[in-house]
Amino acid sequence: MSDLSGLSSDCDPESIRGRFERALAGEIIERPVYAVYDWFVQNRPVDWQSLFARGLGQIAHADLVRTERPNVQVIETTQEIDGRVRREVRWITDRGELHEWFLGEWQQEFLLKTPTDYRIMHRALEGTRYSAISEPFLQAEQHIGDGGITVGQLGWAPIRRTPLLQVQIDFAGPERLAMDLADELPELMELLELMTELTLEKFREAVKGPARYIKLWENLAVEMIGLRHYQQHMVPLYRKILEILQDADKRLLVHYDGRLRTVADEIAALDIDGIDSFTPPPDGDMSVAEARACWPEKFLWLHPPLGWYQEDRAKLAARIQEMVRDAGPRRYCLMISEDVPPQWEQSVPTVLEALDAM
Repeated sequence: MSDLSGLSSDCDPESIRGRFERALAGEIIERPVYAVYDWFVQNRPVDWQSLFARGLGQIAHADLVRTERPNVQVIETTQEIDGRVRREVRWITDRGELHEWFLGEWQQEFLLKTPTDYRIMHRALEGTRYSAISEPFLQAEQHIGDGGITVGQLGWAPIRRTPLLQVQIDFAGPERLAMDLADELPELMELLELMTELTLEKFREAVKGPARYIKLWENLAVEMIGLRHYQQHMVPLYRKILEILQDADKRLLVHYDGRLRTVADEIAALDIDGIDSFTPPPDGDMSVAEARACWPEKFLWLHPPLGWYQEDRAKLAARIQEMVRDAGPRRYCLMISEDVPPQWEQSVPTVLEALDAM
């Protein structure tokens, strides 16, 4: 594992950033950090400033790569329907056109519906060029100051996940992918091969930037992928990604917010630095104690299940303190990463108070 010790030169060691950096470096945690994704700060009508004043931190995300796709034109149009935004997206190539649409934040139609659509997507991604950028990361760091940290990401446009999950979640949907993967549909396999090459090229550019930690938005659903496909398609790619990052002294985070028991041993064997948004039961299927026993050196970005926040204050505080004891004494934080907690006015301060009381 790379030596990640040491604070930023001008960082207050007792600030949220200072505590975050010490936790990431593997020091004993005396005051656990509790932080929220920047996306919620930007998109949810919550009095975030009052929560920051009480000790909540923030996790910012910054693109590390600029993408140019010469073989596709992506056109988006929006309209408001009954107070909700409908967004239509067309991918236009010289081999055909793909279409998807969203209602609010949720995708209602997938891009890939037939074998021919895989060919069109292949054409859309051919010739993609990537170049490293530093400005978004530096601007995010300046904005967040000592109130949190910034992690790098590959950008929201494809590719932001490993190929199998990108196709499953964003392009074709789980049912279409499951059928075509079982049949080893040639059009799908060719697309996955191209996307694998592009993923590695994107990481080669991403590591040129200033971010120490780079996140893949995996959103892994093992029950839909299956152990065999995880081992066959994802593990070898992770190893190649990790080689690129290790040579540049960077670390990999994977957003794994679901059930992980089936692939726990595979995760343990990979030098992934952090499991982002790790969620214990009932949403996940591994307890924090089990995760720590299985992955003693990985950083656990712990997401308390949203149902916990609806319990009374005493029970919520007890759950949080148990989570901390099971995760400790090193390499963890708590986070708001899946949605704003119910009754946030009372529940978020309860968590902060429970952490302060330990």
